[in-house]
Amino acid sequence: MPWGWIFPLIFLVLMVVFMVFMMRGGMGGGPMCGGSHKTSGSAETPRETLDRRYARGEITREEYQQMRKDLEG
Repeated sequence: MPWGWIFPLIFLVLMVVFMVFMMRGGMGGGPMCGGSHKTSGSAETPRETLDRRYARGEITREEYQQMRKDLEG
């Protein structure tokens, strides 16, 4: 069958497209989808930065509580 190579090629192209889509954030609100990013005119407060880092799991609960205490005091 002379056209037997077309299906693996199509599969490969679809896999590459899928991987690029997922790397750019997919439909999960990543940077390419807008997400919850603020407009360039408004700056993020230190408290918002702290909350975002805690929500992403970048810092532990103890670190979050200590930093929050430092910000408030």
